[in-house]
Amino acid sequence: MSIKICCICEFENAKYKCPKCKKFYCSVACCSKHKENCTGSIESNNCDIENSDSTEKTNVPYSFPTEDTVPIEKLEQLRYSKDLKNYLKTSQVRDIITEVLKDNNPTKAIANAMTEPLFVELADACLKVVEPSEEERPC
Repeated sequence: MSIKICCICEFENAKYKCPKCKKFYCSVACCSKHKENCTGSIESNNCDIENSDSTEKTNVPYSFPTEDTVPIEKLEQLRYSKDLKNYLKTSQVRDIITEVLKDNNPTKAIANAMTEPLFVELADACLKVVEPSEEERPC
């Protein structure tokens, strides 16, 4: 099994491949950066974008990963969601998040937060980014 390295951020488990040039990329952000320079040629080295703070690979292992653990690379994609940013502009959402963070029982706090329709919309916006359906994938 070969290692598929993202041509943008050099993440070693890239899951997506450009249909034009067949180079691998790992995320929506890397796909967008790749598309800006893709010439469609398999031979050309068209992915020479230097790493920036927003695309650097993060090697923060989870202490207790579960089957529901979302990879760090997918979580990093949240920063590019306009919908998510709009929800975070709402003081009600920020207050709910603050209460969840302060609570000694985070499971209970999240359950309470999920009774608020606006927080449910925020959670759905997050899921849309980290687990997009086939139709919603940009590349």
